[in-house]
Amino acid sequence: MFGVGGGTCSYEEIETTDVILLWGSNAREAHPIFFHHLMKGVRSGARLYAIDPRHTTSAMWADVWLGLEVGSDIALANTVAREIIASGLQHEEFIRHSTTGFEAYAESVEPWTLQRGAEVTGLPPEVIRRMAHDYATAEQAQICWTLGITEHHNATDNVLALINLALLTGHVGRYGSGLVPIRGQNNVQGGGDMGALPNRLPGFQEIEDPVSRGKFEAIWGRSVPDRPGKHLSLMLEAMEHGEITALYVIGENPAQSEARSDHARHLLRGLDFMVVQDIFMTRTAELADVVLPAAAGWAETDGTVTSSERRVQRVRKALDPPGDARDDLHIISALAERMGRGWGYPTAEEVWDELRSLSPNHTGMSYRRLAEAGGLQWPCTDEDDPGTLFLHGDLWDDPLPRDPAPFFPTPWAPPVDELSEDYPIRLTTGRRLDSYNTGVQSGGYSSPLRTSVAVEVAPADAAALGVAEGDLVRVVSRRGSVEAPLMIDRSLRRGLAFMAVHDPDAVDVNLLTIDAWDPKSGTAEFKATAVRIDPLRKDAGRRSELRPVANYRA
Repeated sequence: MFGVGGGTCSYEEIETTDVILLWGSNAREAHPIFFHHLMKGVRSGARLYAIDPRHTTSAMWADVWLGLEVGSDIALANTVAREIIASGLQHEEFIRHSTTGFEAYAESVEPWTLQRGAEVTGLPPEVIRRMAHDYATAEQAQICWTLGITEHHNATDNVLALINLALLTGHVGRYGSGLVPIRGQNNVQGGGDMGALPNRLPGFQEIEDPVSRGKFEAIWGRSVPDRPGKHLSLMLEAMEHGEITALYVIGENPAQSEARSDHARHLLRGLDFMVVQDIFMTRTAELADVVLPAAAGWAETDGTVTSSERRVQRVRKALDPPGDARDDLHIISALAERMGRGWGYPTAEEVWDELRSLSPNHTGMSYRRLAEAGGLQWPCTDEDDPGTLFLHGDLWDDPLPRDPAPFFPTPWAPPVDELSEDYPIRLTTGRRLDSYNTGVQSGGYSSPLRTSVAVEVAPADAAALGVAEGDLVRVVSRRGSVEAPLMIDRSLRRGLAFMAVHDPDAVDVNLLTIDAWDPKSGTAEFKATAVRIDPLRKDAGRRSELRPVANYRA
């Protein structure tokens, strides 16, 4: 954020902060390591607000749970901002010194009274007011979020709405206060750091900046495109229009992970040529013309991994990969050689050293220093730099040595997939503690926590449908339907249903989800699908397989 794609805080800071807004994140199940740090903060006295449509296992630990309507996050953030301003709790000095655009922002949130915010979010006005005052008056406070914020058609505006709150209160650029986007998968942060983004070079350097491009061109001996490439949603559109006819997929399973998954598979089948490089024969690999067996990055290769707190750590090879499987680096180097552009077979350390020579954020992170320190946090600009605990401390320097941070007015828009008489239930999707994404890496072993895929509904909805727990039902959206057993979750309110995404071979939940996507990030709206539930048959035999996994507090 503020031009750098990383969270502003270190994990240790949440252990001593005063107020935590856990917004759109079931970190207890989706990010358990981070949640241990968060719980240290709670046990040390931090006041925890959990903002989530579901009363998740994370919300069970909160002082206050705000069970807002799905897709009303901007409405809530704007209401909180308006209440802070109306009560005179904004950080006037920080706003004047370190930000721009406050007047336009304040005008944009003025209509969001507590009453209007309550009407849109479904939350009591007093609860919104209490959270606004606690956050604004805390000595230290953090906002943490993940896919519950970013898997919407207005994902970027959702994030900007949260950033606005930090700027409004001065809760950024200081130890213990900041903005924490908890990364959804292992080493997602590292992928972004290394330039796996359509508009960035490694180290988050702008691809449209000729000076940045020039550094890479000098080392690589090739020209670098001066315009951003396509994110995945645009790539799918390009496949549909015949603009992309070949695809190289590395460690991704879009045949099952994309919204409107049947359409994604149709597009993949229509390609002239597809190569998949993976450690498993995924459903995407089954559609490929060529499959390149890769080594497991966490045990069979050397390299680095970067966490959500920007900490780079070493990964060391412990085992040889089985059979013909090879390290990703070896495979890519071999392909380059076969294509007449060989660069030899560099080691992981040699590639890392090249990265360090090009990315100022990583210059001081030699393999030796990473090993000695047990990891370093970027930016780490030279061999004497200990790394950086928190970002944007220079926003408090006087004179300000950088451009001020801008406020961004964020208008609210409801989910694209509207509820109706035919589709009256809002389905949201998510993860479980024991499983990982489409189940490719976790489905091959059993877990005492795992339960069969089910559609979870409120008791009132089950009663209205005339079904009991374990009965088979059909879940229908405007795009497709799936059959699944029904499970009753007493923490859900009427009109809200939940399904986990981890077993698409049994229940392909993404047949239901809408492929409307955020024009800025390209992320699809997985979190807000309109469905109806049709009873099929009584199936008491399945009830013993089901248990309320959303309701444990272990």
